[in-house]
Amino acid sequence: MKRPRTSPSLSVPGYPPPPSPPVTPVPSQKLYRTGKPKWFTLKLDRSELSLPLTFPTGQTFRWKQTGEIQFTGAIGPHLVSLRHLSEDGAVSYCLHRTADSAAAERALLDFLNAEISLAELWSGFSEKDPRFAELARHLRGARVLRQDPLECLMQFLCSSNNNIARITKMVGFISSLGFHLGSVGGLEFHQFPSLDRLSSVSEEELREAGFGYRAKYITGTVHALQSKPGGGTEWLLSLRKLDLQDAIDELCTLPGVGPKVAACIALFSLDQHSAIPVDTHVWKIATSYLLPELAGARLTAKLCSRVAEAFVRKYGEYAGWAQTLLFIAELPAQKALLQSYSQSIQEDKHISAEKGRILKLAAMKNEAMTVRKNVSGP
Repeated sequence: MKRPRTSPSLSVPGYPPPPSPPVTPVPSQKLYRTGKPKWFTLKLDRSELSLPLTFPTGQTFRWKQTGEIQFTGAIGPHLVSLRHLSEDGAVSYCLHRTADSAAAERALLDFLNAEISLAELWSGFSEKDPRFAELARHLRGARVLRQDPLECLMQFLCSSNNNIARITKMVGFISSLGFHLGSVGGLEFHQFPSLDRLSSVSEEELREAGFGYRAKYITGTVHALQSKPGGGTEWLLSLRKLDLQDAIDELCTLPGVGPKVAACIALFSLDQHSAIPVDTHVWKIATSYLLPELAGARLTAKLCSRVAEAFVRKYGEYAGWAQTLLFIAELPAQKALLQSYSQSIQEDKHISAEKGRILKLAAMKNEAMTVRKNVSGP
């Protein structure tokens, strides 16, 4: 079930991005473009990939909604859109810009962790946890992404003690430093900037852009990565080969990276499928269903470890995937959806009970008429 620990590079040789992203690509870069978007079927149906349950749920802040059930983003040098053709239909993709369509499809499947079967994982989780089984019926296709580690790291440095609107704005600013790939639905998209490009941005510039104290963490982390033997990008990719705790410990040596941010990076980009990012939502889930004896306690670093261990005991080596679904179920939009499902089920039960009562009364009436007929005779 578990993918081989390979680290394919999504970068391509070319010119470094200029200080101000150009409106058009450099002439020497060969690009694939079509006047009218061409859509191709991806070998993942909605039960394996639900776009609304995967992209706007806190894993990435670089993908934007560009249609009713359509999301667009950059995977390395490839600009891609994904959409559902129907409510329960397969996922389709469109390559707006790429130098190699075959490489773009491979990168997309890698990004989506397509080698991992949700059906197989969720079947195992459902056997261990009836509550998970009930949620999975209504929240199908919540998939964990496999992002580029540098891109994932920078996004979650922006997420510390922050709200989604500001995180998205900060990530947008960083993204704009990269190579401009084009626009879809009136929104602009860029290849994520290289480590060298990020190093040219000062802490003062980031503060002026509204990053606050996070500016020093970003510049500090970029500097720390540049000092790594073999380069920061390769160092980050090498963390995919480590055990989870070793990867967490290495990430926590970077400025601004604590255990929760490290767990997010490990789960969403480093193949550490048992990583559990513990925040207040996950703490609530844990104390409600896994560790009820801790309800009312104050969350500490030690208790974070107990929560993570409890998830792994319950769900196994892919506990991070189970936790992701349980986390999504706690988001306001999904809680409202689940509540509507619950109300619908209760209404169906009430209707069924009422039908049963009517049928029972009718049967009793028929029985009484038969008795009277037999007593009175012909």
